[in-house]
Amino acid sequence: MTGKDLSPLQPSLFVQQASVFEDLVVRCVRYAFANIPPRIGRVFFCKEVVRPFLRFRMLRHGSFKPPISWWEHNGSSFKGIWIIKDPAEKPDFVLYYAHGGGFSMGSADFYLEFLLSLVSLLTSAGYHNPAVFALEYTLVPNASFPTQLRETIGAYEHVLSVAEDPSIVCVSGDSAGATLILSLLLHLGCTEADGQDRSSQLRKPALALLVSPWVTLVSTRHKNTDSDYLDVQQLHRYGKQFAGSNVFLRDPRASPGCCKDVAWWRRASPSNGIFITYGKEEVFAAEIEELIGVLQQANVLVGSKGEAGGIHAWPVASLFLSSTRGKRLHGLKTMTREIRKRVPPRPCHQEEEKRVMSD
Repeated sequence: MTGKDLSPLQPSLFVQQASVFEDLVVRCVRYAFANIPPRIGRVFFCKEVVRPFLRFRMLRHGSFKPPISWWEHNGSSFKGIWIIKDPAEKPDFVLYYAHGGGFSMGSADFYLEFLLSLVSLLTSAGYHNPAVFALEYTLVPNASFPTQLRETIGAYEHVLSVAEDPSIVCVSGDSAGATLILSLLLHLGCTEADGQDRSSQLRKPALALLVSPWVTLVSTRHKNTDSDYLDVQQLHRYGKQFAGSNVFLRDPRASPGCCKDVAWWRRASPSNGIFITYGKEEVFAAEIEELIGVLQQANVLVGSKGEAGGIHAWPVASLFLSSTRGKRLHGLKTMTREIRKRVPPRPCHQEEEKRVMSD
């Protein structure tokens, strides 16, 4: 019997690479995702649970208070959390982030450690005062589409008002949050023929950075894998609940993968393009790769990184599960490098003065 004959019996590349702890947790999450109702699962993502856990992890690493400022924003039409290195100064880079969770779970609070770490890495990469706004959109079944899109658009308008310059804004998100970001971009790329009032059109951001986007809400391309913790049947149930009707289930602004119009994608693309990171062994891999192909056909400046042996939203999950600092920050460092390459830091006022004088 040859090695090729034995290959189906070998564990997946993710399992081969993962620690025993990582593999065990992913198996537990897979069972929970498929069998535990969202109303129970969302308890683990709520503020009352997440913030004490964040405090514990900070103390474990020797920090008694957050090194970066953050506060809640409770607007009339949207909510979220602002994170900024120095609140007294204007940001020189703003990341607008929408969290994942199948539209039914998750919270901006759960992503605080992830986003605080990203701000720290951006500072080390040369940004003088980076900031993040993390959207807290309404979860299903409390509301369905288009409520979440309206909140995403309203919060983006708020981010632009704070940044004052869209060329320093990057829109980002993972999983269902990345779906909302794609929906936002398609909204920005609408024309008058699509029913969009061009006089009220918001300016596009500099960059979109997506982690394991849920491209199409319901698709035959979604396949369960031996590695990923997502379950297709449950995902499709969540997708239908989010859409609320079969009409919206096929609407590109609810399910962006339904848009095959390359001209629309070209209009929707940020000035410095789109970057997508995903796992080669995740449920969404085929749909993500198809979207990358459509964007390439549209001549959009698109880059991607498919992690061999990677599973869904691993840059987020690995921060909590991986045993070494290098593994925990691997995905975040990939994001930071791509941001710096496409939206490079601007010299601060003092540095610019010194450069001018030296010239």
